[in-house]
Order: sequence, then structure tokens, then C-alpha cells
Amino acid sequence: MAETRLIQGRYRLLDLIGRGGMGEVWRARDESLDRHVAVKCLKPIGPQQGHASIGQVLRERFKREARVAASLQHRGITVVHDFGEDDGVLYLVMELLDGRNLSQLMEDNSQLPLTVPDIVEITEQVAHALAYTHDQGIIHRDLKPANIMRLTDGTVKICDFGIARLGHDVGFTAKLTGTNIAMGTPHYMSPEQIGGEPIDFRSDLYSLGCVLYEIATGAPPFDHGDAWAVLLGHRDTTPQPPRTHRPELPDFLERIVLDLLA
Repeated sequence: MAETRLIQGRYRLLDLIGRGGMGEVWRARDESLDRHVAVKCLKPIGPQQGHASIGQVLRERFKREARVAASLQHRGITVVHDFGEDDGVLYLVMELLDGRNLSQLMEDNSQLPLTVPDIVEITEQVAHALAYTHDQGIIHRDLKPANIMRLTDGTVKICDFGIARLGHDVGFTAKLTGTNIAMGTPHYMSPEQIGGEPIDFRSDLYSLGCVLYEIATGAPPFDHGDAWAVLLGHRDTTPQPPRTHRPELPDFLERIVLDLLA
């Protein structure tokens, strides 16, 4: 996209700030309200991804998921301002966050684990946000370090509610066994997601345990060479206690992580 593209006659795309499997995220200016926002543009459906009706499936799912995301009102969840479609591109307009996601914080720290006070603070804030969404009957489904942002003022926010489900419904998820296994990122997927079983809020809690394990030890619980080995690790293996990798971790933090992964 050109840097000067105007979405829906209102959102001026300025700088590309992120790119992933589902599309791109731009820093943009809302010319109607004269404020900066983040605009996530989803990749258009190509002909290789199915027949024409798939596009309509995505549009309807996108509307439902965007409305759900916009309904969430909690300081620990990214605010969704608007959504729609412009010239075949589905877009989501969100608050522009000033901070770093947990993957970036690890990179900034040379992939070393975070400090114990930081881990405790992040855990508490994410847990409160998840408790709120679970009380609303909403499951994230793809909790991972890249979807958890720590702002410059210390606030921690969860991003991308509904995006993983969109990817699953239109076949973006990797076909690992010739069929669409559940959505998610292998290092943070719950065993029931891997088995394609129905999931509930406990799947998010398992993923949170994987995230905390990584920021506490420097690596996720099953850090194997390929995606299939990682999935088998989640399904068939008990994770090593975090203090095996970092003995100075407090006992209470290790218990929390292992309880989440149980």
C-alpha cells in the first residue's frame, strides 16, 4: 500500500509498524477526529484460498468478531474504534499504543528473561484482563508474547481478540496433518487446540502459562526444532519446572506457571 492511502476517506496510512500472517498494521491519522490510530489491514482472500463464497464468510465473521472486540471495555484490552471494508481490504481501527510487546521486550533484553517484579506485574495485569473477557464469555484463542503489549506508563494490554478465529475460518491456519487443526501459535497452543477439541477459557490460561514460562526462563516450555515436535511436547510431555532453568525464581511464581500448564 502507498503511504498516502486513505482508508474509507478518513484514515490516512502513514507508517507500516507491523506485518504478520493475517496482514499489516499501520500508524495512521484519523482525519475526521485529528488523532493518530493503528489500522490493521487484513490480507485479501486470494483465489487459491477457496471459491468466491469464502470471501463472504470472512466478511461476516470479521463483522461479528470486530463487534465483539469493540464491545470489550477494560484498561488491559486494546480499544477498537472502528472497522469496515475499503476497496476489498478489511480493516480494524484501534488505539495506537506507545510501548513494546513482550517479544520485543525479550529482544531488547538479548532474549534474557525479564526481572521477577516485571513478571509479577505483567502476570497480574494480564490475569485481570483475561478474567474480564472470560466473564463476558469471550476466549482470545491466540495468546502469545506478540499479542501482549507493555506501554511506557507500565500498563499491560492484550491485543488481537478475534483475529486468530478469523484466520482459522478462512483457512489461514497451517495444515499440519492435512486437516485444519485449531488456530494458534505452536509454542503457546493448548493440548485441546492441538487435538482440534472444543476449547474454553482454560485454553487461554494454558497459553498464558506458556507466555509466563518464556519471560521467566528465556524460552517457551517446549522449544523444539520444528512445529510438530513442539505440538507433541504440549500434548504428551510435562514441562520442566521453570526453576530448572532459573533457580532464583521464587517458588510461588513457579507454582503459578506450572498450575497454568497443568
